[in-house]
Amino acid sequence: MKIGVPKEIKNNESRVGMTPAGVLELTRAGHEVSIQSGAGDGSGFFDEDYRKAGALILGTIEEIYRESQMIVKVKEPLLEEYPLIRENQVVFTYFHFASNETLTQAMIESGAICIAYETVEDPDGSLPLLTPMSEVAGRMAIQQGARYLEKPVKGRGVLLGGVPGVAPGKVLVLGAGTVGIQAAKMAAGLGAHVTILDVNMKRLRYVNDVMPSHVVTEFSNEYNIRRHIKTHDLIIGGVLLKGAKAPNLITRDMLKEMRPGTVMVDVAVDQGGCMETTHPTTHEDPVYIIDDVVHYAVANMPGAVPHTSTVALTNVTLPYILRIATKGWEKACLEDDGLRKGLNIAGGEVLYKEITATFATAV
Repeated sequence: MKIGVPKEIKNNESRVGMTPAGVLELTRAGHEVSIQSGAGDGSGFFDEDYRKAGALILGTIEEIYRESQMIVKVKEPLLEEYPLIRENQVVFTYFHFASNETLTQAMIESGAICIAYETVEDPDGSLPLLTPMSEVAGRMAIQQGARYLEKPVKGRGVLLGGVPGVAPGKVLVLGAGTVGIQAAKMAAGLGAHVTILDVNMKRLRYVNDVMPSHVVTEFSNEYNIRRHIKTHDLIIGGVLLKGAKAPNLITRDMLKEMRPGTVMVDVAVDQGGCMETTHPTTHEDPVYIIDDVVHYAVANMPGAVPHTSTVALTNVTLPYILRIATKGWEKACLEDDGLRKGLNIAGGEVLYKEITATFATAV
């Protein structure tokens, strides 16, 4: 199969869809891999590295799409890429369709085969291709939150770990999934007091078992959320509904109950955000302030640490890419229930029910 890896064009997106190690595995298996010139520069992988691994280097994004049967990316196609995507071309990337009706409609009209990293499942229901980026984003949420708590950037002026004689900062984590646990781990490591909320008691029991005593768990409901936002310095939104839009757990009126300079980091922004006042931002302009509350909502947080993120992503996507390339997407999906769940749109038809539910009137 001819596989193409374009350069990402999203604002400040320095990740790339494949490492040279991934190229080597695919070319040894008899496949042809084309990399757009400069696609890996931001991640520390250069054209010569890809050439040595057996890749063809093409100069433009148009050539990559034209010459490839399968496109391997990191982020969803942007408006400029829509006309380049062909009928029956496999596009394997993060799509997050539920938060983007324009993208959904464009992929339906293209007739392409859209396999979304974020809905591929393991037999236990976990999301193997989303997990590594959730791990990165969860850890980064604390790094960024700690930074924006500083007074020069309009935060409360709180050091998360405190110092002798001064109480540590307080972090509220919404969701005890991968993002939430990684965020709690990082915050706890800094010495912050952490409260983590979820509706899944099994997850809360797990957190209670593995986290230190200054990480406490509570059941997630509106009463508890409203109570905690009044006293916590940093709020992390890490709620995920598979393939669907995230629920708004922090509503606009709740901002009035927070102390000025409270920081909210909405990691769920790719799925529409779990805070009502969330709108996507970029690494170039990452924050905005509403009612004296600092909002951080960068839609591609792991793009800020592209080397780590690209390697972590290729580690998990490569087995699936090999399977699709060797067997073809139809046979690969028939034989693998988990991969089939990643099949969101094919031949102009929406196959993932959560997308249909989100855009019931549109699709």
